[in-house]
Amino acid sequence: MAETVTFWLNDRRVETDEHPGLLVLDYLRKKRFLTGTKEGCKEGDCGACTILIGELRNGKVVYKPTTSCLVPLGEMHRRHVVSIEGLNLDDELNPVQRTMTDRMGTQCGFCTPGFIVSMCWYLMASGDDQPTLEGFQRAFSGNLCRCTGYASINRASTDLVGLFSPDGPHADIWDADDRIRALCDAGLLPTYFAQIPDRLAAIEPLDEDPHDGADLADYFVAGGTDLYVQQGEDIPRTTVKVLNRHPEMGGIERDDEKGLFRIGALTTFEEFGQHPEIQALMPRMDHYLYLIASLQLRVRATLSGNILNASPIGDMTNLLLAMDTTLVFHDGTTRREVKMKKFFEGYKTYDKKPTEIMTELLIPIPEKGTKFHFEKVSKREALDIATVNSAAKLRVDDDGIIHTASLTVGGVAATPLWLERTQNYLEGKPLDITTLRRALTIAHTEMSPISDVRGSADYKRLLAHQLLTAHFTELYPDRISFDALMAG
Repeated sequence: MAETVTFWLNDRRVETDEHPGLLVLDYLRKKRFLTGTKEGCKEGDCGACTILIGELRNGKVVYKPTTSCLVPLGEMHRRHVVSIEGLNLDDELNPVQRTMTDRMGTQCGFCTPGFIVSMCWYLMASGDDQPTLEGFQRAFSGNLCRCTGYASINRASTDLVGLFSPDGPHADIWDADDRIRALCDAGLLPTYFAQIPDRLAAIEPLDEDPHDGADLADYFVAGGTDLYVQQGEDIPRTTVKVLNRHPEMGGIERDDEKGLFRIGALTTFEEFGQHPEIQALMPRMDHYLYLIASLQLRVRATLSGNILNASPIGDMTNLLLAMDTTLVFHDGTTRREVKMKKFFEGYKTYDKKPTEIMTELLIPIPEKGTKFHFEKVSKREALDIATVNSAAKLRVDDDGIIHTASLTVGGVAATPLWLERTQNYLEGKPLDITTLRRALTIAHTEMSPISDVRGSADYKRLLAHQLLTAHFTELYPDRISFDALMAG
């Protein structure tokens, strides 16, 4: 018997026994005939299908802008799904719609619903002290428009900044403790939003264990940002296990007794990158996130999914590999730990049993003075698959001796590559140009790139050389000068 998934779709309670692997995009358009949500790339790249998904947390609903082409319907139990139709007011345009109209922020209109949803999210949920143009641009960073050149959309965003800034007519809304309710009270958001927390609380949670039926599942679905791109048409005809029904498998905790961070396997890129502890370790994490993926994908993509996709150029995979991460697996009865540096066995193969689920990542709390760095080169500067990427965990003593040197490179081998021999050489050596040149020579002996559509083998070697160099010149510019290195 098919299970029933219960959620709120805009202002309507829905109970459905449709296949849990069916895409929310397909459900909206083909089952509910809500065609304002557009089908574009169906790979999460264009943002035309952006919706809001709200989840009840501590009595409040937290919304995320999400590309519905990568989200399984079975995950929507006890959620609030908001399509563009759910943001319409009864007798007038909402503030985003009005400014987009006034500033002619739309031409063909195909992408417009996605932009409006993303911009409304920024008004509803932003944690910024004040509204900014950059904040709006971050919100719609995953929305593509081929018509406007974005200038008119930026002008609309600037108008919205003026409306909600400290000197604007709606400054009190921006400063409100409950901004969603304040928007509703001001008539700028449909009033039903204020009732959603109670409506979601009235839905009983599903009573299931993440391991129930694991032996029968064809697919384990978490964020879906890789899986649905690869197998999207097949998944609704298979047996799936929807892991995001289990929020207990997410979250980040610091365990000082064990000297490590405990990272839930379903922690998303955005949750990981915005966590204060991670930001403290990597002050440039916001920039790394910008390079890796758009906001709409970062709120979906999970750390475990990126690892288990096993791409040699997985961005978070290479960063976590450099951080000396340990992976925790569970099959329902037995818990097993695997060092990530020993996990990958070959191209798309690794040390995991079919019935095991990754439940946790363990990252050692670094010693004082440890620095992290990430570099990436792709055809586009951002939001693109890497040609080569690289990460580093380095600690250099006050006397200039390298204490820790964990280096990884993606795109130069069949697996994400940890440079073991290079690390062994560097540790205990003085950080100077002679040491670095010798280390780079050793690093090249560990690489085996191949030519493909992203570049020739020689080009990838050159990129790897430059990115490894950048770790040292960026983190220790007082000891390693790029110009001096190149001069010799």
